[in-house]
Amino acid sequence: MGEVILWIAAVAGVACIVLVIVANVAGITLIMFRTGSMTPTIPSGSVAVVQRTPASEVAVGDVVTIDRADQLPVTHRVVAIADGGSDAERMITMRGDANDVDDPQPYTVTEVRTVLFSVPGIAPILAALGSPLAAGGITIAAALLVGWAFWPRERT
Repeated sequence: MGEVILWIAAVAGVACIVLVIVANVAGITLIMFRTGSMTPTIPSGSVAVVQRTPASEVAVGDVVTIDRADQLPVTHRVVAIADGGSDAERMITMRGDANDVDDPQPYTVTEVRTVLFSVPGIAPILAALGSPLAAGGITIAAALLVGWAFWPRERT
């Protein structure tokens, strides 16, 4: 039974390493939603998987995240696109699905993060797993599992 648990942990560890490498190469990150401005498409408490995309590839109807200097990023649906000052630059007008009006002004961008998909309700779980207490507990559990696996045993 112990070897099965160790193999499962090893496979999970390798899968995590592969996912981190793929995510970094593909420009994929996670976004947690604290507000309901995208409800019902993406309710508060959801986590979305987003990928870096050139602004020139964005289309009306896409849900994108735009990073703003000295402010939190905003994730809304694209309602209009205009050319910017260069070939790569676009002026994007957005609106949250739960909002009656567009955002106050267009965002001038060369790159956005396009929402690939979202999972409702898991943001609080991921936030809890990121706490120092949870991270410490996971580290101690992993250390105990490795120690148990390599502890010398009597041969019978």
